[in-house]
Amino acid sequence: MSFKEIKGKVIVCLKNGQVRFAVRREIHLKNLLSTGEVTSQELERVIGLATGQHYQGRRHHLDSSLDVHIITLWYAGVNWYIKWYFAEPNSVFISVHH
Repeated sequence: MSFKEIKGKVIVCLKNGQVRFAVRREIHLKNLLSTGEVTSQELERVIGLATGQHYQGRRHHLDSSLDVHIITLWYAGVNWYIKWYFAEPNSVFISVHH
């Protein structure tokens, strides 16, 4: 899947409320989307600005069958770090922070 397709798919998930959150320690620091400090609309905007140079993909460290997607991007005066994978029909966000 190309970055353009990945980006489009995650934005559709955000628009449609097909969002889940990975369970992890310190979620209040690592996932601002799950705490409501970042809205889906704001995250759509940030992801929408990302290009291939802001993206990297890798395998999930606990489940090598999952592709993890990472965007790092400077936006609105902060450095964003967004990390997720797809578990159909949802996007599962591991990290959303700055």
